[in-house]
Amino acid sequence: MVWSWDVIRRIIEVLWLINIGFAIWTVFRSRRDIAATWAWLLVLSVFPYVGFILYMFVGRQLSHDDIFSIQKEQAAFRDSFLDKQHQLLNQHQLLPRSDRKPRARMLAELNLNNDDAILTFNNQVKVFTDGHAKFAQLIDDIDHAKHSIAIEYYTFYADHLGHRVLDALVRAAQRGVKVRVLYDASGSRGTKPAFFAPLTKLGGEAQAFISSSPKWYTSPRLNYHLHRKLVIIDHQLGYIGGFNIGDQYLGDSPKFGYWRDTHLRVIGQAALMMEVRFAMDWNTTCRRTHKQHLQLDKELAQFNVIRPDETQSDNVPMQIVSSGPDNDHYAIRRGYEGIIATARKYVYIQSPYLIPESSVLEALIIAAKSGVDVRIMVPCMPDHPFVYRMTEYYAKYLVHNGVKVYRYDNGFIHAKTIVSGTNIASVGSANQDYRSYKLNFEVNAFTYSPELSAKLKKIFEDDMMNCTPMTEEYFAQQSTWLKFKQQFSRLLSPIF
Repeated sequence: MVWSWDVIRRIIEVLWLINIGFAIWTVFRSRRDIAATWAWLLVLSVFPYVGFILYMFVGRQLSHDDIFSIQKEQAAFRDSFLDKQHQLLNQHQLLPRSDRKPRARMLAELNLNNDDAILTFNNQVKVFTDGHAKFAQLIDDIDHAKHSIAIEYYTFYADHLGHRVLDALVRAAQRGVKVRVLYDASGSRGTKPAFFAPLTKLGGEAQAFISSSPKWYTSPRLNYHLHRKLVIIDHQLGYIGGFNIGDQYLGDSPKFGYWRDTHLRVIGQAALMMEVRFAMDWNTTCRRTHKQHLQLDKELAQFNVIRPDETQSDNVPMQIVSSGPDNDHYAIRRGYEGIIATARKYVYIQSPYLIPESSVLEALIIAAKSGVDVRIMVPCMPDHPFVYRMTEYYAKYLVHNGVKVYRYDNGFIHAKTIVSGTNIASVGSANQDYRSYKLNFEVNAFTYSPELSAKLKKIFEDDMMNCTPMTEEYFAQQSTWLKFKQQFSRLLSPIF
């Protein structure tokens, strides 16, 4: 049988119409913002077969059951203590209307109302910008743990550093310390469950987060992953920031060279709030793995909102703010917007990815055009080439609108920080991109300390010594092909 060109053409047209219909059904059956909806329609229509394969990895959302279960676990924990904390907050008037620092009060109230993020005081904070120093201190703290250790990382590689941390956890378990490890299977690709066997044999526990499978290929999803980085020891010492567990985070990667990140070590009330975040993630995952739930009733019963000790200059007021696809509060993104929108003198931002949503993009431009010194620092090299072209596009757009953008040249900068004014800063896991705003599970520390803000500002200014300004002349010298890749990548930014 020989088909004419008319028959072939009609078959192609019918298949194309079926593809369009299926694309529309696929995209609109899930709740998305307008930009992401149109971006997926573009991909699925222009690339009919490849597009659906890409959708399987990038576009699939968490099931409604998974999202419901996460919200249910969070609600159970909040019912157990947050009402009491709100009452104590009002009783002690920690955020009075007459606060002499209204900008900090406004941001703290935003985080409290948007994410139930309790404002804690009397936290002692140490900043780490180097992986060797950070992990040496972490392992030492693990070796001195007495009761419990909770670890939550996007990446826990089974490499040299991974074994060092695991060995410390094994030593803790041998002393009778209760150890729990939560990791993302996709972010820890190559790390098999058997890697944690020396720990689990001693009664420790390790499990992959709910949105991942221990075998990554059974859940081919590039979004909705656990991107948080938390360690909580004995309910009172916590770590939060950008470092993952892996040799590359020590600067031992021939590809990236020196690894520049930012992490906080916190002793104080905020550590327990980090543990509440860990417990919600752990218990939600337990619904599938049937592991023992983590209970913090005793610790939370002893928790008390107290006035800051103004005689201690190194005490840091802090809120632990989280966000993820389990709700539509976008707490960290709104926190970023609050910092930028209320800035009067400067906003300094460090992020490995610069793919801001329109609201953040406009806030940055409005601040710059209002005379605020807005500076953003990005890496000099890509860890994801396609994503890096998006970063270049938005960097060029922001530069054109008065924002100062700098390329960090001394290796790879992975820090996720923002500092503004005399006493406002944020350090955590959330980047300046769609993925961190909406698609992955993130956690940040929002702080209100003149001393800590001054330290983070100084770190940024020191990093500028290793930077190249990305001026309009810088972008004008780029090739036409590179500019095309930036423009094309930008079209798909809402889905990456």
